[in-house]
Amino acid sequence: MHWTDRRERYRAAIGGTECLHPGSVFDAISARIAEEIGFEIGMFAGSIGSFSVLGAPDLIVLTLTEFAAQAYRINRAGKLPLMVDADHGYGNALNVMRTVQELETAGVAGIMIEDTVLPRQFGEKKPSLISIEEGIGKMKAALAAREDKSLTIIGRTSAAAFTNWQDALARAKAYEKVGVDALFFAGGVTKEFLEALKAEVKLPLMLGGGGGALGDKAYLGSMGVRVSLQGHQPFSASVQAVYNTLKALRDGVAPSALTGIASAETMARVTREGDYKTWTEKFLT
Repeated sequence: MHWTDRRERYRAAIGGTECLHPGSVFDAISARIAEEIGFEIGMFAGSIGSFSVLGAPDLIVLTLTEFAAQAYRINRAGKLPLMVDADHGYGNALNVMRTVQELETAGVAGIMIEDTVLPRQFGEKKPSLISIEEGIGKMKAALAAREDKSLTIIGRTSAAAFTNWQDALARAKAYEKVGVDALFFAGGVTKEFLEALKAEVKLPLMLGGGGGALGDKAYLGSMGVRVSLQGHQPFSASVQAVYNTLKALRDGVAPSALTGIASAETMARVTREGDYKTWTEKFLT
């Protein structure tokens, strides 16, 4: 499949003047729904990968191969530009290169690489960050590994939450100097920090979400924020819907009496039943 078009659309989206909320997706159907509804970009998080593939918490027990395979399933289902949280790149800078290669092949439009020490270390009391020098090395490795220059490499840091926003700013400036295409900040962001970022960093900014002014898209857009996550409620909602449906059936509710069930029309649309009917008639008759 040809992936460059969606990568160029992703770059156009984050290169604009507005802040966007991406659609949180986790499989082929959720990605098609997000695209149909009109989301400009999709987001596939590492935590949601662990939930959907392994049924396990976000403790970096999911492998790169499993994550990339699910990203590919999402991408082949439609044309929604997909950004992904590739955590720490599944190891050191050499592993980061492999991560970028696999996710580029899987059709991803934007890849986040973060500077958190992962997975959890023995005796660790709280999360910590790799050195800024190692973070720079990882960003350089990610940039060197990509072949399609339209693929967006995003430097991600939790420094504002783990240390202080001055450290986060220093890391942001260092990653910008290396050549990453955008910067993502996971937690700890304040208006003061955003003002400092706007004054000293020229790249598109991305946030892990927030309340108050940090939930105001107009304000965020004026501060250079181009993507702000809202969380990953669609997966949680799907879990609750499956739970409720199975429990109702187990409790004796008749299938015809179930509520919250997608209509036959909706199921036909999101599974592309019409396309398969056409292909069947064209190629099997």
